Amino acid sequence: MNAVVPPKSLTRLTGRAIADYRMIRAGDRILLGLSGGKDSLSLLMLLLHFQRRAPVRFEIGAITVDPQSPEFDPSPLIPYMNELGVPYFYQRERILDLAGEHMDNDSYCAFCARMKRGVMYSTARREGYNVIALAQHLDDLAESFLMSAFHGGRLNTMKAHYVTDAGDLRVIRPLVYARERQTRDFAQAAALPIITENCPACFGMPTQREHMKQLLAREEAEQPRLFRNLLSTLRPLMAAGQPEEA
Repeated sequence: MNAVVPPKSLTRLTGRAIADYRMIRAGDRILLGLSGGKDSLSLLMLLLHFQRRAPVRFEIGAITVDPQSPEFDPSPLIPYMNELGVPYFYQRERILDLAGEHMDNDSYCAFCARMKRGVMYSTARREGYNVIALAQHLDDLAESFLMSAFHGGRLNTMKAHYVTDAGDLRVIRPLVYARERQTRDFAQAAALPIITENCPACFGMPTQREHMKQLLAREEAEQPRLFRNLLSTLRPLMAAGQPEEA
């Protein structure tokens, strides 16, 4: 199976983010967190595109963490990834059951994200990957910024590129300049095998993040330059803690 060629607008923004934050280095072995949603599938195609064309050589693998929920079945990704020829790790974890036993006062979404992150890190270490790639985009970062300011009293958002606490893995977010509508349009146009409902605990329930998404949509309808301005605001927060090249 041949990888799909992403649109130039999405390729340009992703390439600029990779260059600005020095995300990919010669010899990197990158493990992509692949949920099966539009964003991670789009990022997979973008990374494969850059792998074919970039002046530096790097490797790509992917991992899916199946939380063992009856509402969410990412297993159709297994034959797709086999046909694509990308090294793939499909990890089944009893996250729903474990949440009931160990979640305490944490939200399910936070508990699930922490569990998935732990599985990705351990798999990367076991399989010799030194970089984790995540598919959050500019809309996600803007929502996180507002949630942090409104509910946490802090100016904070997701980092574009950072090193884990253990110091042995780098985490990159190559889509930080891209908009959600761009990944959605690309995934639909390319008929990527999107797995729907990939957050089983939040089906049909309003969340802080969804509230922020709607707020931003209303504001953008009034101010078309909203996200361009937000990106300028977020840049210092995104770059905080960026690792230096060895």
